[in-house]
Amino acid sequence: MSVMNAVSDIILLPNAARRVAEIAAKLGKPAHLRLSVEGGGCSGFQYRFGLAEGIDADDIVTSEGDATLVVDPVSLDLVRGSAVDFVESLGGKSFQVTNPNAASGCGCGSSFSV
Repeated sequence: MSVMNAVSDIILLPNAARRVAEIAAKLGKPAHLRLSVEGGGCSGFQYRFGLAEGIDADDIVTSEGDATLVVDPVSLDLVRGSAVDFVESLGGKSFQVTNPNAASGCGCGSSFSV
């Protein structure tokens, strides 16, 4: 397991960490949020979030509070320097990525292009 410098690679913000810990506690699972990037979505790439059962040897890991953010090395190349937050608005509640690498995004905030 690689523990990378959260400031330069990716960070999990306190609101997101609290939400991950709440969800994990309700489900009786570890508070590990996995962020991955897949091809697709309306802008070319899309973010995928889920609770990780485990952490792979080559995963990049950063922690905040009681929660851990886990990112695979391929996805990290597309989200390096990003911040993961949990936002509640009139449009609903969701994890959001502020990605400095994204050249454009979509209205829903779940896909981007580079």
